Amino acid sequence: MNACESILGLSPYQGGKPIDELARELGLKNITKLASNENPLGVSATVKEAVFNSLSSINRYPDGNCFELKKAIAEKLSVMPDMISLGNGSNELLELIARVFVSKKTDEVIFSQYAFVVYPLVTQALGATAKVSPAKNYGHDLNSMLSLISENTKLIFVANPNNPTGTLLSDDELYAFLQKVPNNVPVVLDQAYFEYLNVDDLAIEWLKEFDNLIITRSFSKAYGLAGLRVGYSVCSPLIADFINRVREPFNVNYTAQVAAIAALSDDKHLNDSVEINTNGYEQLTSGFDSLKLNYIPSHANFIAVEFNNAMNIFNDLLKEGVIVRPVEMKGYLRISIGTSNENDHLLIALKKVL
Repeated sequence: MNACESILGLSPYQGGKPIDELARELGLKNITKLASNENPLGVSATVKEAVFNSLSSINRYPDGNCFELKKAIAEKLSVMPDMISLGNGSNELLELIARVFVSKKTDEVIFSQYAFVVYPLVTQALGATAKVSPAKNYGHDLNSMLSLISENTKLIFVANPNNPTGTLLSDDELYAFLQKVPNNVPVVLDQAYFEYLNVDDLAIEWLKEFDNLIITRSFSKAYGLAGLRVGYSVCSPLIADFINRVREPFNVNYTAQVAAIAALSDDKHLNDSVEINTNGYEQLTSGFDSLKLNYIPSHANFIAVEFNNAMNIFNDLLKEGVIVRPVEMKGYLRISIGTSNENDHLLIALKKVL
């Protein structure tokens, strides 16, 4: 049986190693996972209560249109509900958006070197042509990306903050970029880590000016709902309608919808999550400095750290009960920011294996 030619060269997406898997393999009990950019605080009591109360209704199909969740997001961002699409994590939305605009080999998708691994995956899966802009200081070179635009360009991905490097483009840089992109070329601004920036939400205002702008965000990071998989996009009602035509029915489960609504209402937990991330960043970078390790300054909840023998360090850390993440940058490991105790576990283990 022959699969589509476009997927023959693909490898399945590999997430961070699960804690249970490492426990089975090495018989360890004290395990710290700093591999998947999860919120180390977990979810708030408000979310836990909402999730518990939702369980009595999980025999029913969820609202396929996610009316209440769209309403909550719309109120939070001061946009119209018909501008919002929901996904099984923002990861699904990236794929859905690509499916809307990309369909053949001559279609070109532009993204940066060292950007989110899903961009090349969905491009190749759809049989399209990837146009990869060389990174600039491990981040996006917007001028280079502009130079790649042609009559065949169907989609541009920009991650800000970027994953896995943690680099950040300024609002001025992004706005100037959007002004130069032809208005018939959709631009996905992937802001999965936006909440950690703790800045004014200027990008949402840009939607009034740029009909080709699509913003994607996630409840998996700062909101702590990674296990429930829910994300959203905000864009023109026309593009939102296209996205909703290709998504699966009931793609966001009922409990995830309820939890996301509760998470949006809990500003204190969000602020606490940002604070622990800020403190953890200082703790880890201080530790890396003392170990004389190079790292890329980050604006998200992870840090890309350079090692001479990254995969050996990764495997040695596993034996110490610490899970980090190999990435597509040779010589680097991506390390998520955890609680103070989790960060200490990592730094002690690193000192030992180095």
